[in-house]
Amino acid sequence: MARSQGAALDRKKLMADPIMVCTIVVLIAFLTLFILYPLAILLVDSFVGDGNGFSFSVFRRIFAMPNFTTAITNTLKVGFLVGILSTVVGLLFAYVEVYVKVGKVVGGLFKVVSMLPVVSPPFVLSLSMIMLFGKAGLITRFLLGIYDNNVYGFWGIVIVQALTFFPVCYMMLKGLLKNIDPSLEEAARDMGASRSKVFLTVTLPLLLPGLGNAFLVTFIESIADFANPMIIGGSYDTLATTIYLQITGAYDKAGAAAMAVVLLCITLLMFAVQKYYLEAKTAATLTGKASRGRMLIEDRSVAIPLTVLCGLAAFFVIMMYLCVPIGALFPTWGYKFTPLTFKWFAQVFTKYKGLRAFRDSFVLSLVAAPITALLSMIISYLVVKRNFKSKGFIEAVSMLAMAVPGTVLGVGYIRGFSGGLFHTGFLQGIYGSAAILIIVFVVRSLPTGTRSGISALRQIDKSIEESAYDMGADSFKVFMTVTLPLIKDSFLSGLVTAFVRSITAISAIILLVTPQFLLITVQINEFAEKGSYSIACAFATILILITYGAVLLMNLFIKFFGTSRKLKEAE
Repeated sequence: MARSQGAALDRKKLMADPIMVCTIVVLIAFLTLFILYPLAILLVDSFVGDGNGFSFSVFRRIFAMPNFTTAITNTLKVGFLVGILSTVVGLLFAYVEVYVKVGKVVGGLFKVVSMLPVVSPPFVLSLSMIMLFGKAGLITRFLLGIYDNNVYGFWGIVIVQALTFFPVCYMMLKGLLKNIDPSLEEAARDMGASRSKVFLTVTLPLLLPGLGNAFLVTFIESIADFANPMIIGGSYDTLATTIYLQITGAYDKAGAAAMAVVLLCITLLMFAVQKYYLEAKTAATLTGKASRGRMLIEDRSVAIPLTVLCGLAAFFVIMMYLCVPIGALFPTWGYKFTPLTFKWFAQVFTKYKGLRAFRDSFVLSLVAAPITALLSMIISYLVVKRNFKSKGFIEAVSMLAMAVPGTVLGVGYIRGFSGGLFHTGFLQGIYGSAAILIIVFVVRSLPTGTRSGISALRQIDKSIEESAYDMGADSFKVFMTVTLPLIKDSFLSGLVTAFVRSITAISAIILLVTPQFLLITVQINEFAEKGSYSIACAFATILILITYGAVLLMNLFIKFFGTSRKLKEAE
């Protein structure tokens, strides 16, 4: 009774606040128009695309294509294997960092490995794999004298994706392992159990939901990945590349829409299991803080092999990333490796319109980043601090973009806006413009910022804001002067994350970008497909420097001006 009365009072307060009502209406309109509408249009196209009314003819047609059914099988095979490999390697790294006493050098390598996928374009490791282990590879051809190897195809995609995505699992599982109370494991040790027995009977069962969560996150990332299969896949078709080729090569928009729906169904199913089942089980299994600090393993027979193994793996991954800037210094990759030259960096700006590509990418990402960060904080605020009927809708739809592959979203925007809204011509002007690219950047980065904002806002006591309301401040003033300053670190983190994700994006925008705009990632993809690896590496190196610089500036800003520093000074 008291709860229903409180909810009714919250709704009454909400309706008396015109700024909050307008914000909610605008948010619902934005999420519906730019997330739900394109996906709905895909569904409609896939059922009526052949002009025969509502039917399954388009699905029957695409499933009759041998390359499409092969692509589904290939995608699932790659996704499952990459998910397993990434989870296992991520668990090994996380276990060594949390349980084993490692030196500063190895600890530093771990931090670098966790950072590299964030600041790098998604296809950097594909370039490195080709340059090191391809037919003209530095290692295979010039060091080992192997000429008939083939790095393209299934194993090429699996290795590259596993190396790209395992740091995600490592970061997820590291947090879970830290939350396990060490007294549970030490009790088993006191009863005579070996370390392996403790791990198998105590630690692993507690981690199982988290392992499943990490596997599904990686599986979704793998099957939605477009850039790596496009560069290193060769003739090995995946769903993402097949959809791209169907719309750009066969000009079959209805078929591409139906293929996109199939891929979307797979990712949505996995996302639903990960979000609503495994995340809840993980939270229920690992709750509260550890009762005391963990005693790190110092047994040399255990610590040395694990530390050396992870150190070598981390060093190999870092060397793969370093191969990109090194590759941009060679005169001709695969034929001439000396003397080192900066001519490719010069040609980026003099011959290949690099200045325009960096300007367009930088400006579009710079516009999208603050919009994304502010929208994320507003959505987080509404979800955590407000109670109204459409709250669940806003949260669910804003998170939905996380489960939608970029290629699917790109096809949805083509079908939804190329002829205007519902083919009426309304909003047709945004198609092919900078606006649609900015909107895609915002939509793709929105879930990450929203999750970060929700976590930060749940730590703020409601009474802090209520005292501001009691003093006569409206919702806008409370949000800008009380709430936002308290979550400043999360806002800045979301700002830089959105910028980095936008400037390194490719799968969502490769179908939408027009000759009016040159984007860095599209340029890198085109040069890599042509085999111009040195110039592709030059572009990628400059892009990595830009993104790493942005992250570094954000960390410095938070360190010197962030909320955490002010709290320490107050103490």
